[in-house]
Amino acid sequence: SCGPGSGKSSQCEQLAKKYGFTHLSTAGLLQNELSSLSERSKFIKDIMECGEPVPGGIVLELLREAMITNLGDTKGFLIDGYPRELKEAEEFESKIGEPKLVICLDCSAETMNSRFSMRNQTSQHFDSAETIKEGIEGYCQAFTITFKDYFNLKSRSYIYTTDSVYPEIKQTCTQEIPFSWNK
Repeated sequence: SCGPGSGKSSQCEQLAKKYGFTHLSTAGLLQNELSSLSERSKFIKDIMECGEPVPGGIVLELLREAMITNLGDTKGFLIDGYPRELKEAEEFESKIGEPKLVICLDCSAETMNSRFSMRNQTSQHFDSAETIKEGIEGYCQAFTITFKDYFNLKSRSYIYTTDSVYPEIKQTCTQEIPFSWNK
């Protein structure tokens, strides 16, 4: 996972296209669930209206369901927006499995803030200054050295700065992804 505004969705879209992976965005999964009008969607809506983050267990459930749905049609999954904290990473591994590769885009709070401001001006998305600040602070608190160390010990992980990162990520993927996928 990477901070809000780090460019993770853009990178995932490019990598998914190149390698035939399915890109699962937790934000997209939550939006889809909210439009389903299920009991779970009502619960999620109530949580979000209170300004609280959706519990990781619910997000993991949505991820698991999406992975099962797409299992026969993909070479793998690129997940963006999850895990957001160490506990979620451990839960993912125990309930789904260990990731083969973890890529983190290390992005300064200033860059994240600047990108959110640009997004507010150029798209239909609008986040208040307070929402942006809370998102960035939440990310910075959750993504501690402990979290980085956890992924470095558990799997192949790479941390990049966000400046012209796609060529570096592509090179890493070319080295780490099995040859048969790398076409």
